[in-house]
Amino acid sequence: MSWTPRAVAAMLGISPTTLRTWDQRYGLGPSDRTAGGHRRYRDDEVDQLRRMVALTAQGIAPADAARQSRQRVPAAPPPTRPVLTADAARSVRRGFLTAADRLDEPRVRRLADELITAHGVVAAWQAVLAPFLVELGERVHRRGAGVEVEHLASAGLLHALRAVPYPDRDGVLTALLSCAPDEQHTLALEALGAALSEEDCLWRSLGARVPPTALRDALERLRPAVVVIWAHHADFAAAVPIEGLRRDTEAVLVAAGPGWAGLALPASVRRPATLTEAVRLVVDLIRG
Repeated sequence: MSWTPRAVAAMLGISPTTLRTWDQRYGLGPSDRTAGGHRRYRDDEVDQLRRMVALTAQGIAPADAARQSRQRVPAAPPPTRPVLTADAARSVRRGFLTAADRLDEPRVRRLADELITAHGVVAAWQAVLAPFLVELGERVHRRGAGVEVEHLASAGLLHALRAVPYPDRDGVLTALLSCAPDEQHTLALEALGAALSEEDCLWRSLGARVPPTALRDALERLRPAVVVIWAHHADFAAAVPIEGLRRDTEAVLVAAGPGWAGLALPASVRRPATLTEAVRLVVDLIRG
């Protein structure tokens, strides 16, 4: 993928003037050009500049920082976690259902904390937490009762997801998360945010029912590299002015949730099908 100088400056939280200076003085400039002669940064060049920003923030002289930024730092291996088997996941879901039926929100929270600690957010969400919520929702629909069970269980999961430590550093915003204008279900976005925290990505969430004007204002002020818009119903997704957003921002647009299925989207809009895909999409866009 390639990036305009303006997008790179916004992504890294530096001024376009600084970007030009680093190009002229230290050769940290783009090597690609479009057919029209416009400069474009490759992902590896953005990664190099990201290291430059981090090094200068530590007080290292720009010339030395530029030299060090050209040296690739091998990524730390991800922590090894035990595999969550299908049988184990079914057993854990039964424990969640029992706690929820007893309206034992603290127990739901503790079970979720333990599950996330042991297996990570993505595995916990896809194998246990999301199916657990789906089953609760189906029971409410089938019986016409039990909304209180669903709400207390959701509260417990929300507490557990928000307990995942946010990256303890300053830096450029990786992703802005937002619900569609009338979308009230936020737990999937909370799961994505928690998973991004585990990947050491900085993110912000605008929460439920975000008007298009509010999303545009936030994009203008925060200038994230990626914006993820969640919708679980087609009517909610259809209310998002996706074409206008695509014109107004240089952030990569990601349409997440089942509400987008079947809707015509511009080719540039990414459409992850699972939490795993959404996390990998965001991380790969940033780290190359």
